[in-house]
Amino acid sequence: MERQPDQLLEVSDEIAAALAERRPVVALESSLITTDPSSETASLIEKAVRGAGAVPATIGIAGGKLVVGLTDSLIERFASTKGIPKISARDIGGALAGGGLGATTVAGTIVIAERAGIQVFTTAGIGGVHRRGEDTLDISPDLLQFRRTKMTVVSGGAKSILDHRLTAEYLETAGVPVYGYRTDRLAAFVVREADVPVTRMDDLHTAARAAEAHWQVNGPGTVLLTTPIDEQDAVDEAVVEAAITEALAQCDQEGIVGNAVSPYLMKALARASGGMLPKAGRSLLLSTARVAGEFSAALSAVQAER
Repeated sequence: MERQPDQLLEVSDEIAAALAERRPVVALESSLITTDPSSETASLIEKAVRGAGAVPATIGIAGGKLVVGLTDSLIERFASTKGIPKISARDIGGALAGGGLGATTVAGTIVIAERAGIQVFTTAGIGGVHRRGEDTLDISPDLLQFRRTKMTVVSGGAKSILDHRLTAEYLETAGVPVYGYRTDRLAAFVVREADVPVTRMDDLHTAARAAEAHWQVNGPGTVLLTTPIDEQDAVDEAVVEAAITEALAQCDQEGIVGNAVSPYLMKALARASGGMLPKAGRSLLLSTARVAGEFSAALSAVQAER
């Protein structure tokens, strides 16, 4: 039976053609655009994906549609419009009903990407289990969504303000395979690596075969491929840990709790890094985008062999 058009999806002609021809496509989130008034970073990330041999698919919500492949003009709207809500998976229904703009996060983006038939997504850092998560149960919805969505997520690991060991424990319990590209340690966002073991993959063709085999055996679910930040752009781990430890103590003193904690920690980390954080973040965004493009090409080749 011919597949009926999805009335909620609005897929660009370029991406639709690439998917129909089973060419490599990489999904990108739109939430980062709202923090970059020039929209330059979004353009550089798309360019990195193209340079690696894949078609970029920046995803967002606009006009009651799940938009896969934001146009340049729509990206400019996202960059210049104040107060655009960030959309995780649970927020998609309300954003569609509201009819306005919605900037998708990791969880929101992979839901839409899977619906469109895309199998690879990239981001600098995923959410995870927050520090003190064993007491607060503060866990990113990204991790839960990984159990539900067939996707390979290429990232620099969990963000530095999170608890990497608890995040790895959650992923193990959830049955999410975690691979390290040319490393046997978990990538740790702006810090190069955490002391958490992962399964090493020395080439992307093998990683693609592993992802395909995982889906064949275990069914839909996310495969996490982590790749560390370039060494010259990494922030020193001791600086990061000292800044976060001090900031958590300040949160206790000032009664900062819940959703206010993460922004507070990020600001503290930015100050402690001496201005290195923006450069490190951009470096990681571009390197993960490049690896994702190369992985998507490898995955397309593996699936063509079947």
